[in-house]
Amino acid sequence: MAESKEESKLDLISRCIRPFPDFPSEGILFRDICPIMKSPAALTAVIDLFEQHVLECHPVVDLIVGIDARGFLFGPLLAQRLGVGFVMVRKKGKLPGPTVSVAYTLEYGTAEAEVQEDSVSPGQKVILIDDLLATGGTLFAACELMKKLRAEVLGCLVVVSLKDLSGADKLKPHTVFPLIQFC
Repeated sequence: MAESKEESKLDLISRCIRPFPDFPSEGILFRDICPIMKSPAALTAVIDLFEQHVLECHPVVDLIVGIDARGFLFGPLLAQRLGVGFVMVRKKGKLPGPTVSVAYTLEYGTAEAEVQEDSVSPGQKVILIDDLLATGGTLFAACELMKKLRAEVLGCLVVVSLKDLSGADKLKPHTVFPLIQFC
């Protein structure tokens, strides 16, 4: 039986994810998505699969919200395909004008994420996007920002999910759609 187009795209994406043992520190297996960005076919496959998922599961979307910094790589491409706007969630201190921020916990400390306060209107339907879901701290903070702005989070999209770290559990009741999962 011939491989489906979706399986073929997932295979291409998977082949473009390079493992780097002991980076950034010993015991960590880093999943590098840079080769996806180098391959027009792989990048197109990522956006195709995200677009297909959004169109099937969320017929009405107002904004794509990208997480600093790799969500900025995929988010604008998806937003353009869907004909909707794109909003950036940045690290604290990177956005001009009035912002809304939220603190969150990382494996090694704390950080803050922020969004311009006028970037999302109450009731707007948003989808969050990032490259990787590990423990879920950054995506959780972005969901909290959207909650502060009274937006409706439809779900989260990630290229890679590290399933053993249970980040998706932290994001409940929001759903996470990963293209590739690693244990």
